[in-house]
Amino acid sequence: MDTRRSILWMIFVFSLFMIWNNWMSYRNPPLPQPTEQQLQDARQPDLATPTPIPSASGTNGTQQLTPMADSAATAGQEIINVRTDLFNLSFDTKGAQIVGAELYLSRPEDPDAVHNFVLLENGENTYTVQSGLIGDAGKNYPNQNTIFRMVSNETEMSGDTLAVVFEAESDGLKLTRTYTFHRGSFKIDVNDSVSNISAEPQTPSLYLQITRDNHDAPGGTYFYKTFSGFAMYTDQNRFEKISFSDIDKNNLSHASHTNDGWISFIQHFFVTAWVPEEGKERHYNIRKIASNLYAISAIEPLGTIQPEATVSSNSVLWVGPQAQEQLSEISTGLDLVVDYGWLTIIAKPMFKFMTWLYSFIGNWGWTIVVLTIIIKIILYPLSAASYRSMARMKNVGPRMQAIKEQYGDDRQKVNQAMMELYRTEKINPLGGCLPILLQIPIFLTLYRVILASVELRGAPWILWIQDLAVADPYFILPAIMTATMFLQFKLNPTPPDPMQARIMMIMPLVFGAMMFMFPAGLVLYWVVNNILSIMQQQYITRRLARASNDSKM
Repeated sequence: MDTRRSILWMIFVFSLFMIWNNWMSYRNPPLPQPTEQQLQDARQPDLATPTPIPSASGTNGTQQLTPMADSAATAGQEIINVRTDLFNLSFDTKGAQIVGAELYLSRPEDPDAVHNFVLLENGENTYTVQSGLIGDAGKNYPNQNTIFRMVSNETEMSGDTLAVVFEAESDGLKLTRTYTFHRGSFKIDVNDSVSNISAEPQTPSLYLQITRDNHDAPGGTYFYKTFSGFAMYTDQNRFEKISFSDIDKNNLSHASHTNDGWISFIQHFFVTAWVPEEGKERHYNIRKIASNLYAISAIEPLGTIQPEATVSSNSVLWVGPQAQEQLSEISTGLDLVVDYGWLTIIAKPMFKFMTWLYSFIGNWGWTIVVLTIIIKIILYPLSAASYRSMARMKNVGPRMQAIKEQYGDDRQKVNQAMMELYRTEKINPLGGCLPILLQIPIFLTLYRVILASVELRGAPWILWIQDLAVADPYFILPAIMTATMFLQFKLNPTPPDPMQARIMMIMPLVFGAMMFMFPAGLVLYWVVNNILSIMQQQYITRRLARASNDSKM
């Protein structure tokens, strides 16, 4: 009875985790794909009507981006391609906005093997980065609908940095925007210089914006759908995630007026983030601006600019992978875009420890192997006690069978006799399942680390395992894991109850089938753990047998 209960508890805990993940996916279901007409609306949103921007004064009034006439908006518009060592970017001179970003991704293990990933785009899907100026009603300062001219000459990086400069003039203001790219970094420094070329004072505000439609981003597994949506951070509200459904339902409670923080859009392994200059007043705004098109903005009042005066504002734009160490250096809390969910408090220390191991080993697969060995060493006292209990239970197997034959179908007397036998022989009937139960929290934490950490994306191990973050393409590791689980149960004493025995034999098949869909890195951990457990169990069993033989001599 106790063995059956322990098995049911183990299945319950694992099932609870699966139900939790599916429930989280249910709360944030994927939105329907936009129609072609909706996509056309999204690519050319009318910013005059559906896009209210909070006023710089923080009152209940609104300022709006007013589009130019269609003929003026298209005249001189062109796409300019800029190439660096990590980017192939597309700038639209309409707004000097980034409408395309193809990332060149490589790994330390093989720097020459480059994998391209398209993050920003403005084709079938819309995911762009914009900025511009807004002002009092009736003002049409340079914004994302204004035609800019490129005043720099270089479009391909030849040194350590590349500066791409755009200019535009409208309603008495001249805006000069400089994007500075750095070799080896996805960080982009952005400087907006605003000059008053009119004869009267001007009071503009600078907005930084990320625009995204609701198409599904790649990522996640069969059991868990990774979050895809807006996120922001302030000292007041800390880290907040905002889904498309939250915006549709107007279920928003984010901080709106502060002088710190950042805005972003996150998806599996990647993030686009605007980080305004620290210490400057700003307003945050999240809204739906067209059919299936959403935006998050940071608006910074620039104050009153006198005639012939210039005001400058600096910000940081990140378009790239969720590289935790680099993100944490840019701004407080920016590394929180790596979504470990409710296991963050355990997962972050585990990832840091794995990163430290990786710095010596240089391969994430072997890092997982070494991590497993270290965990087994730490848990050795508990698992050793369990294995000793199982070894004693196996030795008293004939006596247990005799008890069952003696009392027949009288289950009460059988259980009483078994409990007495366990007490006299110092046997823990739950010992057989204790090692697996101990591994469940570690298993779940490692699962989230592998699923959320971009450092493991595309990380090879050996031979056929070329990406530890996806399932084994040939299902070899799940097959080995199933075999090792069968061997483990064979080494354990056979439960006297035939039903319990059948459950114990079915469990390896159930777990093995589930592992066919889990990341290879997670299955690798379980395989190594099983092999070490078998070795440890055999060692303890033989040592107890020798001690028993010595006592009889």
